[in-house]
Amino acid sequence: MTRQNIDIDVESYKALPFAPAVKVSGTVLYTAGLTSRDDAGAPVGPGNMARQFEQIFFRLKQIASAAGTDLEHLVKVTIFVTDIDRAYADPDQWRRYFTGRPASTLVEVSRLKSPEILVEVEAVFHVPDNAG
Repeated sequence: MTRQNIDIDVESYKALPFAPAVKVSGTVLYTAGLTSRDDAGAPVGPGNMARQFEQIFFRLKQIASAAGTDLEHLVKVTIFVTDIDRAYADPDQWRRYFTGRPASTLVEVSRLKSPEILVEVEAVFHVPDNAG
């Protein structure tokens, strides 16, 4: 696998937990948009954005593992939230999952599938060549 974070010589970009761009070679895994659901499909953390991020990234870890990869190989994440101020009030609620500095987009939307759902995440992973 070749993975290269593309940085520019701007300190404010270098200090971020995500890269402006990520270049990879090899197999790529794309996820669907994930919301905070338990095993039965019921919402987890209604009204609690931090809890919803926790559940979504728990699922992303499961999906990545099933495909032979992990959060270190997360190369792009798109996050949809219903209240961007709440998302930025505690950015560590989602940035702590960015161990490999993926490229990232955060977008506010007017609503998601149901009113108690505040967050949806799509992810792109690199799958290492030795993944089974």
